[in-house]
Amino acid sequence: MFKLIRRLITLVLVIVIVIPTYALFITWNSAKNPTLRTEADVIVVPGAAQLNGAPGDVLLARLLEAKRLKDAGYAPLIITVGAGAPGDRTTEAAAGRYWLIHHGISKQQVISLPVGRDTLGQTRAYIQEMKKRKLTTVIIATDAYHCQRTITMADDFDADATCSPVQTGPNTLEKSRYRYLIREAGAYLAYITLGRRGIHISDHLANAGLVRYVYEFIK
Repeated sequence: MFKLIRRLITLVLVIVIVIPTYALFITWNSAKNPTLRTEADVIVVPGAAQLNGAPGDVLLARLLEAKRLKDAGYAPLIITVGAGAPGDRTTEAAAGRYWLIHHGISKQQVISLPVGRDTLGQTRAYIQEMKKRKLTTVIIATDAYHCQRTITMADDFDADATCSPVQTGPNTLEKSRYRYLIREAGAYLAYITLGRRGIHISDHLANAGLVRYVYEFIK
């Protein structure tokens, strides 16, 4: 009986402490020590908020990073991805493409995919487009703490992904708040434990499911 109780306690400790701590560490480490290839088939810009076609601060930072990579010759193509919110007159993807074209990127080198209101939906959309074009390698231009989850999802869909964290805006590693790290760690944990098994908890809801659980536990 004593051995059984000890095993149960150990299991509870692993679930409650070790696993969330692992998720926090791997999310932080991916942001702190990004691995970036020098050549890829495509650069992807995950969607974020836009207002009447003008990128918000988060989306703008991602677009600036994608443009920097493109100008430096890291990849010949950029994909912007992301649907619109109810009532929007345009989409995150369209706003991103418009901005890139009006800041020196050729129309032929930017693809807009107005699909996906969360990271998983957007990942599925751009991976499908990549497969149509027989592309395999991708650099994801996104927030520092968003890197680990985006890479994991892309790899799960058979892409070869790396991430280039934004260097400007509110979600650089230096400016990101601890709460964002916790939120992303929770979303990553939700994906690898449930999302891979077909139970999708959208990160569009900031406090959904395990995201709220991890935050409440660690804070």
